[in-house]
Amino acid sequence: MAVSPSVLGKVLEVFERNFRDRGELGASISIWWNGAELLSQGQGWCEREKLRPWTEKTLVPVYSATKVPAAATLLTALESRGLSAETAVREVASSCATAKFSHLLSHQCGLPILDQAADVFDHAAVVAAIEAQIPSWNLGSGHGYHPRTYGALTDESVRRLTGKMLGIYWQERIAEPLALDFWIGLPESEWTRVARLYPGKADKSDLADGFYQQLTTQGTFTRRAFSSPRGLHAIHEMNESRAWAAGLPALGGLGTASALAKFYQAAMGTIESPLSEMVRKSLATQQCSGDDRVLLRPTAFTCGAQQDPCDVFGKKIRQIYGPSLSAFGHPGAGGSHGLGDPESGISFAYVMNQMDLSVMPGVKCMEMVAALFEEL
Repeated sequence: MAVSPSVLGKVLEVFERNFRDRGELGASISIWWNGAELLSQGQGWCEREKLRPWTEKTLVPVYSATKVPAAATLLTALESRGLSAETAVREVASSCATAKFSHLLSHQCGLPILDQAADVFDHAAVVAAIEAQIPSWNLGSGHGYHPRTYGALTDESVRRLTGKMLGIYWQERIAEPLALDFWIGLPESEWTRVARLYPGKADKSDLADGFYQQLTTQGTFTRRAFSSPRGLHAIHEMNESRAWAAGLPALGGLGTASALAKFYQAAMGTIESPLSEMVRKSLATQQCSGDDRVLLRPTAFTCGAQQDPCDVFGKKIRQIYGPSLSAFGHPGAGGSHGLGDPESGISFAYVMNQMDLSVMPGVKCMEMVAALFEEL
């Protein structure tokens, strides 16, 4: 089903209302359908002082929206060695030694927290801490989001498979062939294009949310997961070039909305790309669903992406990725979002610099997603 001009108009209405009524500072959206970009819009400012206008080519950190490109990179590296998501991790790395890569990529390994202190910028120390860590649950007994350790788990595997950092392999094998303006390790030549991030403020709904309460309480499992490894916890740290250049696969990606939405076209197979059928199938096939031990709500994961979880009747309990059961994607802290819907051929991405606090996309984004899929 084609995306009509009226639907695009409704999405733009929400986009404009975000600036008018919801404190949006700078933001971009992109909508693709069956290989063609139908809408690319960017407006606002890169900083509150209004020194640089925000354009469609403005780069901004997208935090965990990086995880699906990172997963695609690891899957591509595995395939280059004749391996797959069903390969045992122990054939490549010693972390998650009893698991398959499908478990690692879908947050089932039980390694979201680290008892051994390690800095997020010290890859070797983080890997050592992971290898020394006793899993928080047994494989097969559930799942829990690995907000930060996911980066070292995927990066170390790619390094052992290819001899290159994940971000470099991503750039060479996927981003450059697709001409994607999305980086996991931003070169200095692009630093002037990066918008400044601003932290969100808590409202009553945030304060009442069980996840947020656990996140802000010292010593809780959720807080420990979001603090392992340590570093890059303050928003101002993500506005420093050190964070942009580090190439952190769990949270360090920067890009445009257009690039992120185009990536999902490749992940769905609607455009020619380096992503093989095996990689695309792995990104789109659900591996686990149920109560998340870290996010404290039902979640569902493929090999690297999220899907909307369903109730016992098979009905979605939320529609972050639209109405289709086959849709997948990933949000990023503060509100950035990317998704692909193989059923309709639609992909969507939203990036911004005025952050929200919610762990899931907020009203600014969700109203656009609802408008996009309203006629489907």
